Amino acid sequence: MEIRKINQSDSREEISNIYEQSWRHAYKGIIPQEFLDSIPKGRWCRAFDNPKCHTLIMFDNGKMIGSSSYCASRFEKFEGMGEIISIYFLPEYCGNGYGKQLLMRAVEELKAMGFNDIFLWVLEENHNARRFYEKCDFSYSGESYKDNIGGKDLVDLQYVYHIE
Repeated sequence: MEIRKINQSDSREEISNIYEQSWRHAYKGIIPQEFLDSIPKGRWCRAFDNPKCHTLIMFDNGKMIGSSSYCASRFEKFEGMGEIISIYFLPEYCGNGYGKQLLMRAVEELKAMGFNDIFLWVLEENHNARRFYEKCDFSYSGESYKDNIGGKDLVDLQYVYHIE
């Protein structure tokens, strides 16, 4: 297993494909299927070159299987905190312990950037992800915001992690 930061030679299409497949798998029954089915190929390609964000990729025997992006908080209200924007895997690699490795590496990277308090957003209806984050010592902060994806009103919950 290898985890490293993306570089210029890494295929943005391959990373975006991980996000696309993960969305279709993880959000089935949460986000309208019509929206999931209409996610265009390469939807997230440009996001990986945002200079304010950092992206890790995970490989299994040379195959790219997962990705996580992180940065300083994008929300003024949470200034001074690190934010994990995303953590996604190819569906066949979910539930094998890889997620915790990638999540903790993103936490380590944010700690190296000087952050002791880290947060992420998770859809309220995504009970699998919420259990995963709780097992990794993240906890619901009480903060939330309303979102609308594919015409469905959803709630994102903030989960936080404190480095001692």
